[in-house]
Formats: sequence, structure tokens, C-alpha cells
Amino acid sequence: MAKRSSSEAVAWLLFSAGGVVSALLAPILLLLFGVIFPLGVLAPPEHAHMEAVLRHPLTQVVLLGLCVLSLLHWAHRFRYALHEGLQLKRLRAPINLLCYGGAIAGSLWAAVVVFG
Repeated sequence: MAKRSSSEAVAWLLFSAGGVVSALLAPILLLLFGVIFPLGVLAPPEHAHMEAVLRHPLTQVVLLGLCVLSLLHWAHRFRYALHEGLQLKRLRAPINLLCYGGAIAGSLWAAVVVFG
């Protein structure tokens, strides 16, 4: 049996957390702001109320966590698909850089947007 590195366990933990968070929160937000409010099924919140909610530090942390964990989930899934699925093992370093670097860059951008 091949020995696995401890960083691989952390990557799988973040992958799992990202999958769970994405599966639970993203559909609710998409349903509310993409379907229910635009169709008028429910009245959308007032602008002042929405701004107050989005300015709250807990809301900002939750939104940033959703973005970061979703991006890390994508990065690990895409890296695994390229590395194991397409057997591109010889391109391990560029694939890791592309996937995890993209997730880090996207996370930084999300932090700028959420806290900006």
C-alpha cells in the first residue's frame, strides 16, 4: 500500500467540506435570488435590509467560507480528474499550480468583493 502524505488528507477534508457547503447553501441562494424573488413568489428584501445583512461580519464570513470551500472543492475535483482520470501524472506540478492557484486567486478575489 502506498504511503499518503498528510497534505493529501487536508485536501480531501477541504474537498468534502466544500462539497457539503456547496450542496447545502448554493441551491438555496440560487433558488431564492434566481427564481423566487424575480418571479415575485416572495417579496424581495428591501435594499436597506439587504445591505445591513450583507454588512454584518457573520454574514461576510459565511459568504467567504462558501466561496473558499466551493473553490477548493472545484480545485481538488478538477486536479483529481486531470491527474487520475486523464492520466496526466507527468504534468502534476502545472496541474496543481493551475487548480490550487486558481482556487487561491478566486478566494482572494472573493475576500475583496465580500469585505470591500
